[in-house]
Amino acid sequence: QAIQAINGHTNMTAEEFTNMIFQKIDVNNDGELTLEEFISGVERDEDLMELITKSFDLSNVLKVIQNG
Repeated sequence: QAIQAINGHTNMTAEEFTNMIFQKIDVNNDGELTLEEFISGVERDEDLMELITKSFDLSNVLKVIQNG
């Protein structure tokens, strides 16, 4: 939920958000992500790469904290 809020994906539930991520990068559809699947999936998907990059950029967190 925190990642969603920081990145502006608050229009879906945490479960919907997680399902979206799994649909994009769970290549073998087994409901689990290996490290290899995760890395490969993030590298292939420009939007997901941006989302992950923003999630680790603490400047967005500071802005959220400052703005309440």
